[in-house]
Amino acid sequence: MYVILLVSVIAAATVIERAYMVLFRYNLNGAAFMAQVQKLIMANNIDRAIKLCNAESNAALTRVLKAGLTRANRSAMEIQNAVDEATLEIIPQMQKRTAYLSMWANVATLTGLLGTISGLVQAFKAVGAAAAADKQEMLAKGISVAMYTTAYGLVVAIPVMICHSFISNRTVGLVDDIDQYSVKLINLLSARQRGALKDDGGEG
Repeated sequence: MYVILLVSVIAAATVIERAYMVLFRYNLNGAAFMAQVQKLIMANNIDRAIKLCNAESNAALTRVLKAGLTRANRSAMEIQNAVDEATLEIIPQMQKRTAYLSMWANVATLTGLLGTISGLVQAFKAVGAAAAADKQEMLAKGISVAMYTTAYGLVVAIPVMICHSFISNRTVGLVDDIDQYSVKLINLLSARQRGALKDDGGEG
């Protein structure tokens, strides 16, 4: 029981920390933010676009966009490399410790099963040494107590698995935003260098 309690505390701390990171610190309305950046690029106001990224410096997407914007006057290859480097730096930060949630859920479940098996072994040993009239009652009580550890393990494991799924899916969404809008940024900056941007917001 105490092992499962320890696992539940560690898992809860991990859930809170990861949820805060993906829901608040790294999170951003990518479509709205990219629309602002696009307008500034089309107005040839790269410095303003960089300042806009600095204002949301904690968000994962803005770190990647800023890396490309700071090299807006370089070659397309340099812009691409800068964006790729920033992406490779931020994605592991977004994903770290999330996989541990699945591990802690499994540990809670298996620890509960181990406790049940140990409890059953002890129950059968006690029954073997008991008087014949008391064996049935002792066995029932022993099994009942032993099953509590499995139930407790599942009570911990199920919410942790749900949180793991939610956090993982949210992280995937953030990564998808980075992939989508970083490509859009590269295309915008490449079009800008070619002088192909149109005043109406399109790309040439």
